[in-house]
Amino acid sequence: MELKTNSIADDQPNSDRWASLAFTLYHKIKTQSPLIQCITNFVSMDLMANTLLSAGASPAMIHSIEEIPDFTPHVHALCINIGTLTPNWLPAMKAAAQLASKLGKPWVLDPVAAGASGFRLKSCLELVGMNPTVIRGNGSEIIAISKASIGSSKGVDSSHESMDAIEAAKSLALSTGAIVAVSGAVDIVTDGTRIVGAHNGVSMMQKITATGCAVTALIAAFVAVDPLHAFEATASALSIFGIAGELGMDMAKGPASLRMHLIDSLHGLDQAAVLSRLKIANLQ
Repeated sequence: MELKTNSIADDQPNSDRWASLAFTLYHKIKTQSPLIQCITNFVSMDLMANTLLSAGASPAMIHSIEEIPDFTPHVHALCINIGTLTPNWLPAMKAAAQLASKLGKPWVLDPVAAGASGFRLKSCLELVGMNPTVIRGNGSEIIAISKASIGSSKGVDSSHESMDAIEAAKSLALSTGAIVAVSGAVDIVTDGTRIVGAHNGVSMMQKITATGCAVTALIAAFVAVDPLHAFEATASALSIFGIAGELGMDMAKGPASLRMHLIDSLHGLDQAAVLSRLKIANLQ
């Protein structure tokens, strides 16, 4: 199945069409094994790499600035996560983002705790200025970047009303040209005009560190196999990850076993599960 321009851009997206699209992109990752460079934090490296491997992608946790000129031109997508940001790592993030943008390669930004400090917010704004394809964060992070204010965020946890986050996401998407995704009980995806909600997932996923980071990496893999339709790819990745969490929860006894079953379920996901479980709805 080939994705056609505006294939899911109708006013009322059909669930079956979304499910078919999402599984098609998932299958492309399995067959194409896109190379995804991750410049990410120490907490999330393991889960991000295993998430990408389980989906069929090839992770590369390359963060040395000396390697950027040689390595980044060969990747299919770049994922930058600022979770354990330091002044030593920021130049590599900026160099990789600049190079990816110059070469027309998709890249995804995860602005972890964007409003927690002036240094962190300034760094995020600099990265946002380097034309990310997708920005994915929680409500607090997206609001902090959109308002360019450190006063509206509370660490890495979202504490804002969903409508505030939606308006901030729309504004950020329109001002940057990026697809903006807001994680929450319902994951929101917007290009500034279109808005959809991905309703898959289970609350216990919030008890596993780095699940947000992991889904950002998965978004990078989905966008890598269809960079011209980043809106559809982002929503599909969020739902596929959520479905894997739902399937994993059916076997899990708690967060630790859910983490294991989440990875297993993502690896073994079949079309029937996607068709029966995927829930993406237009919010306009």
